[in-house]
Amino acid sequence: MLIPSSTVHVTQDTAAAVDRLGDEIAELSAHLEAATACLLDLIREFDARGGWNTGFRSCAAWLSWRVGLDLGAARERVWVARALGSLPLLAGAFARGELSYSKVRALTRVATPETEARLLAVGRAGTAYHVERIVRGWRRVDQLAESREAARQHRSRALHVYPDADGMVVIRGRLTPEVGSLLQRAREAAGEVLYQRSRRVAPAAEPSAEPPSRAQRQADALGLIAETALHHELDPARRAVPGGRARGRRSAGRPRPTRPIPAGRGRPRSRGNFPAPRVRCEPGGDAARRGRADRGGRRPDAHDSAGVAARSAAS
Repeated sequence: MLIPSSTVHVTQDTAAAVDRLGDEIAELSAHLEAATACLLDLIREFDARGGWNTGFRSCAAWLSWRVGLDLGAARERVWVARALGSLPLLAGAFARGELSYSKVRALTRVATPETEARLLAVGRAGTAYHVERIVRGWRRVDQLAESREAARQHRSRALHVYPDADGMVVIRGRLTPEVGSLLQRAREAAGEVLYQRSRRVAPAAEPSAEPPSRAQRQADALGLIAETALHHELDPARRAVPGGRARGRRSAGRPRPTRPIPAGRGRPRSRGNFPAPRVRCEPGGDAARRGRADRGGRRPDAHDSAGVAARSAAS
C-alpha cells in the first residue's frame, strides 16, 4: 500500500514540532534548575547572616511566611543550601542545569568533599530514581562502616596507671569519643571550681610564686574529680563503715521516728461497708491481749461468760 507524499510531509512536520517542544521543555527545565541553584545560594547567605532572626524561630519558618513554602519543604531547602556550601562540584553542576533538584537533594545526604566527584558522575548517568536507590545503599554502607569503626574504637580503649621512678604517678590511656567528651566536661568543671577557690583564698605566703601552668591545672582538676567521685559513695571503705548508713537510706536497726496524730484523725478507717474494729488499751493490761477484738469485731465483755472464758484462755 502506497502512502501519499503529502501525508509523509505532515507526519515529518508533526514529529519535528514535537521534538522542538521537547527541547524547549528541557531547556526551560535547565533554566529552572539554575534559578533554583541561585535561590539556594541566596538562602544560604541569608541564613548565615541571620536575616530571619526578626521574631522567627528559624530560616525555614521565615521562608514559609515570606515565600509561602510548606514548612517541611522550607526546611529541606535550607538543609540542601547549607550542604552545597561545602560541595563545590555538585553546586557548580546544579547551577549549570546539569543536575535536577531531586538529584541534588538525594546526593547531598551522603556527599562529602572527598566523595562528591564520584557521586556527581552517578548523578549525571542515572535518573532521579536510580540516584535515590544508590544513595540509600550508600547510606547503609556508611552506617555499617561507622558501626565497625565504633566497635574498633571501643575495643582499643585502655588506661594505664603506674608509678614513676621519683614516686609520681603516670597515667596514659585511650578513651572512646563519648567517654573522652564526658571526661573533658568534668575536667573543665573541676578547673572552674579550682579557679574560683584560688580567687577566694588570698596567697598570703610566697606572694611572688608563679601561677600553675595549664598542665598543672589539668592535673589538679583530675585530682578534684577523683576526690568528688569518692565522696559520692564510690569508695567501698565508706560504704563498709560499721553502724553507718548510705546517704538517703535508713539503717535497719534504727527505729523510724513517729509523729503525733492530730486531733480528729485517730478514728480507724473502714474497709468497704464494714467498720474497722476499735482497739482499746485498758490500764495495767496488755493492749494486744485485753483490748484485742475478736473476729466478729466485738470486744470481750467482762460480765459476759464468753468474755470471761476468752480472757481466762488468753491469760
